[in-house]
Amino acid sequence: MTGIDENRRRPARRAPSGRPQGTITRGTTNPNRLRRVDRWLAGPGGARRLRAAGQPVVVDLGYGATPVTAVELLARLRAVRAEVEVVGIEIDPARVEAARPLTGPGLSFALGGFEVPLPAGRRPVLIRAFNVLRQYEEAAVPAAWASMAARLAPGGLIVEGTCDEIGRRATWVALEEGGPISLTLSTRLAGLERPSELAERLPKALIHRNVRGEGVHALLEALDAAWARHAPLAGFGARQRWSAMAATVRSEGWPVLDGPSRWRLGELTVHWECVAPSRSVHGGSVSGSSGDLTR
Repeated sequence: MTGIDENRRRPARRAPSGRPQGTITRGTTNPNRLRRVDRWLAGPGGARRLRAAGQPVVVDLGYGATPVTAVELLARLRAVRAEVEVVGIEIDPARVEAARPLTGPGLSFALGGFEVPLPAGRRPVLIRAFNVLRQYEEAAVPAAWASMAARLAPGGLIVEGTCDEIGRRATWVALEEGGPISLTLSTRLAGLERPSELAERLPKALIHRNVRGEGVHALLEALDAAWARHAPLAGFGARQRWSAMAATVRSEGWPVLDGPSRWRLGELTVHWECVAPSRSVHGGSVSGSSGDLTR
């Protein structure tokens, strides 16, 4: 299910319990590609939820041609909760079979799609779906979100987003059962010309909305303006400049949910309400829950 380099899709084969929801895609992946979102999940995005769960299970949905991202996710989340289990789910039976030799304590693999099948009806506290919906039509996003959200454990979270091939630039939406709550931008600051360069890695729900009149376009414009305003800080390092930019947009009224500890990493998280599409693909407004993801 993973991969951002090709839009061709082929039908999934039928699983014994029924057809998985979704389509097979190229499956491009790389080691350490998802380090930015994993770091966020091990911090403000998921740590509290992992610690509160009884027997936490986390899903890496659409891990791709190789299971390296699932292996890495387990190692990173175990630093937060040693008992965590990671299940890699793929819609391509051949990829599941290829991954199964890596099955071990806390790590397993299963055939499935957006229905997120887990044994014994277990519900994941976290679902990470990266570089999956990138290859679908925008109209498919609400149904995919709803299918995943229906499988969450109480208080669970979905992170759905996109990154470049080596993980230097990434964006993701965080969703609870009631809908999306935030958008996070995360980038390697070295060599960054302007924040709006992240536009090409926006999640599917937003990538076609980077036009005037849409919230995400206004946000990127505000970030670019604040970044330019703080150009004199470049001599002190890109971290200082990014942090000053983030503080400026927050002072201007943008609902920024994180603070300096995340800004120094080249991140910025805003409330979904400020970037939600002005009109959803099915004609209604996009709503979401409120939430502070900590500073």
